[in-house]
Amino acid sequence: MSNPSPASSVEALYRYPVKGLSGELLEQVTVRPGETFPFDRAYAIENGKGRFDPLSPKHLPKINFLMLMRDERLATLESRFDTDSRVLTILRDGKQVARGQLSSPSGRQMIEQFLAAYMQASLRGAPRIVSADGQSFSDVAAKCVHIVNIASAVDLGRMTGKPVDPLRFRANIYLDGLPPWQELEWAGRTLRIGEVELKVFARTERCAATDVDPATGARDMSIPAALQRSKGHTDFGVYATIATAGTLRRGDVVAAGA
Repeated sequence: MSNPSPASSVEALYRYPVKGLSGELLEQVTVRPGETFPFDRAYAIENGKGRFDPLSPKHLPKINFLMLMRDERLATLESRFDTDSRVLTILRDGKQVARGQLSSPSGRQMIEQFLAAYMQASLRGAPRIVSADGQSFSDVAAKCVHIVNIASAVDLGRMTGKPVDPLRFRANIYLDGLPPWQELEWAGRTLRIGEVELKVFARTERCAATDVDPATGARDMSIPAALQRSKGHTDFGVYATIATAGTLRRGDVVAAGA
């Protein structure tokens, strides 16, 4: 089983404060064992009357929320979230179209009213922004981070004949300097990135959300089908749990253990 190249390192770090909306590039992030990146998928947008109870939060399937697998128009929006004020700003074509403080009912209502109009064709009812202390609206129940190898995206582009933007995969950690597809061998192994230890527990099975161009919102590729044809599976990237506290930084060196 191969180890990462000595030159392999973190190319980018991202969090996605609101499930389905755009990500935010981070220079560094401080993490704790058993947790996600702070404010990653901390909010979600229920598609009509839903089952999420903030007083008794549970992981729910992503079909309960607005998300790129079905609602690609979300990708035409740019979102910016301020962690201190909890203010979410939404822009389209560089212009502000909605702004509200997600910690207040009136602030959430400002965002919900915009989404009700903008996402009308996708809605089963009035949208509702939901959250709960400690809740992460990831596609998987485990609190974890998602890791993608940029070289694998480049190789997938070679196989499909069209460049594949790694941001299609909405990962938290993007790695550079690895051989293509090496990360798929890491399930069950320990990974050290800079001063932080992580435990890889699963490969990431991809869905139709990756068919959406993150820059335009166009559903212009069939990524799961391309993976199945070329690799015999639909896995791209891996999930890992944070094992030790520390700060992850862009440029951190990557090493894999047993």
